[in-house]
This record gives sequence, C-alpha cells and structure tokens, in this order.
Amino acid sequence: MNSITAERITWKQLLASEKPVLLPVAHDALTARLIERTGFKGFQIGGFALSASMHAVPDVDLEHFGEKGMAVRNIIGATTLPVMVDADDGYGDVKNVTRTIQEYIRMGISGLFIEDQKVPIKCGHMGDKHVVPEEQMVDKIRAAVSARGKNELFLLARTDAIEPENLRHAIKRAEKYLKAGADGVYFDGVENKKQLKEIGAAFKGVPLATSVLEDGGKTPWLPPEEFGNLGYSMILYPTTLIFQIAYTIKTALGNLRAGLEMNHENAVDMDQFLNIVDMDYWKQIEEKFGKSFE
Repeated sequence: MNSITAERITWKQLLASEKPVLLPVAHDALTARLIERTGFKGFQIGGFALSASMHAVPDVDLEHFGEKGMAVRNIIGATTLPVMVDADDGYGDVKNVTRTIQEYIRMGISGLFIEDQKVPIKCGHMGDKHVVPEEQMVDKIRAAVSARGKNELFLLARTDAIEPENLRHAIKRAEKYLKAGADGVYFDGVENKKQLKEIGAAFKGVPLATSVLEDGGKTPWLPPEEFGNLGYSMILYPTTLIFQIAYTIKTALGNLRAGLEMNHENAVDMDQFLNIVDMDYWKQIEEKFGKSFE
C-alpha cells in the first residue's frame, strides 16, 4: 500500500502496543522509508539531524518552522508510521505555538514536543543551556492544547532544566506541564542512571521520554528493556543514524577519490534500491494509465 493512502495509528495506540517505543530519527524521506522497512513502529523527526542534512550546520537555532515544516512534509509522505516531530520551542510566543500546532496537524503528524529552553535554543545534550520561566512554558502548553482541539495529536512537553536549575526543579516543571495539559513529559540531558531512576519513580504511569546521543551525549546508553523497567515509554535516538550515515558517506567518498571500486558487501544493489523506492508501485501506475504516452 502506498503511504499516501494508508492510515496511521495514533500515538496513544503506539504507546499501548510498544513498550518502550524506540524512536530513531529520520532526516529525510529515504531514511523514514528504511526505518519502517526495518520493523520500527514509529520514528522521530529531530532538529539535530535536520540541521545537518539541510544546511550542514549544528543544531543551534538556525532554522525555524518554515524550513523544518517543509522537510517534515516530505518525510512523512514516505511512510505509514506515526511520527513525533521536534517542534523546538514552538518558534516564538503562544501565537507561534498555535500556528505550529495547526500546521503540523494539517500535515498529518501523530505527535510533537516543545521545549522550555530560552532562545537561542540548542541540542539538549550541549552545555550552557538556559530555560524560560516555567509560566511561559505552561502558557505555551495551554495554547497548544487549545490549538489541537479534538484532534488526537500527542503533546509531549520537554524540559531542559536539569543542567541550568537541577533535577528537583526539572521534575517540578514537568509536573506543572502535565497539569497544563501535556500528554507526557520528556527529560533531555539526563546525566546518569541515578537521575533516570529518580525521574522514572516520579512519573509512574505517565508517558515518559528521554533521549540517548551515542558518542558525545549526556545520557548513558542502556538496553531498551532497562529503560522500560525504569518507567520510560519512549526512547529517542537523535544521532544514531546520522552519525553512521556521515561516516559511511565520508568513507565511500574517500574510496572513490582513491579510485577504488565500490565494496558491494557494504551497499545495496540496483534491484534492492528500486524496491526501497517502490519502483513496482510506480510501474503499475504507468502500465495501467499510461497507454497514450507510448
């Protein structure tokens, strides 16, 4: 079935079926297609990988809704999976949050998260972060809930307050975000397993997320089952694919520059690639409706 005609399950349905939900990041449509074909049940579109893939720049608030929204539209068209979108800080005040929610609902995403960082925002695993007054984030969540209306869009509230304030304050912030109407909470930049345990104990039964940046992130890598046992229902992996993709491209270019033939054991062949991009589907369309073009 082509992804345009398929119906996606809701994020709440996903959470009920997968424990925990593993969320690799797709920075483009091809990656999203491969995520689905590998057997994942959902995925994320995150700012770190998008910034790198679109403009080869770091995730330091250089792109906003216009650029990221176009990328999201292209990516979700390649898959039937439910998608969680990184909406940064909502791109401004409550008016901007409202527009962001409305536009992403029109695109058909399943969930999104907004964060409480102060601009210029940056990757949650970087240092020297600052957060807005909690009242501002609460107002944004309330605006998001109102903009969502009866739509089933899942609203995840992310706090980056562990480093600039401390874990106790971050937990209190998350509690207020839930009271404001968020469906779940996301703690970014968790520094050790002790903090992971404390957060999990504080939010039993609440949809709970954290992220793991392999090679350079703050949060320790744990087996998914262990995260689940600690109370986490969503594990985000913002860099796992993009780091390896960058390495593969760099290696392949180096080999090509050296005049070496492609290593076929480390690549798909033409038939495999055409299968990934649904060549058979488009061939059927051509054969069924394209007689006058022959």
